[in-house]
Amino acid sequence: MNDWAAPLIAAALFALLSPGTLFQMPGKNRPLDLMGMKTSIGSIFVHTVLYGLLLILFLVILNIHLYV
Repeated sequence: MNDWAAPLIAAALFALLSPGTLFQMPGKNRPLDLMGMKTSIGSIFVHTVLYGLLLILFLVILNIHLYV
């Protein structure tokens, strides 16, 4: 049996938290831009920190497993 929770959670978070795809924090002219399709160094850093924290939450703290 393989545990598919980690790759599925990581892929979903990567798709949702890619800077400029769905939202960008911080935005160019305001704190949050939606569907901007642009990015900045600050936005990449913020999204990286959020990605890491959410990944730790789901995989280490909540210890989620999905066996197929």
